[in-house]
Amino acid sequence: MRIIEKQMNAAISKCKSWKCANTEVSVENDGVSVVYLHGHRIAEIGDDFVTLYDAGYQTATTKSRLNAILSAHGAGERIYQRDFVWYISTSEGEKEFEDGMILS
Repeated sequence: MRIIEKQMNAAISKCKSWKCANTEVSVENDGVSVVYLHGHRIAEIGDDFVTLYDAGYQTATTKSRLNAILSAHGAGERIYQRDFVWYISTSEGEKEFEDGMILS
């Protein structure tokens, strides 16, 4: 995991706003941490859910940030790519990634 991703996860865990380079964590009034990459929302993390977005950019950096979030705040999920298509591996199996998918 990259240093910036460790710092991002620390901010999410502490429920604090944070920004470094192209990545930002913003905390909303209801305690939900929102992660932005290049100004685009890529994740929302609450007490009992994680919502994932690709913002129309299925890049290596987006996937890396999402996987870092899942490693610290998920339940063993992982995003990977096969033949230019993103998939998510969950305890329920593998499925194609969908923008806005909610994991509980």
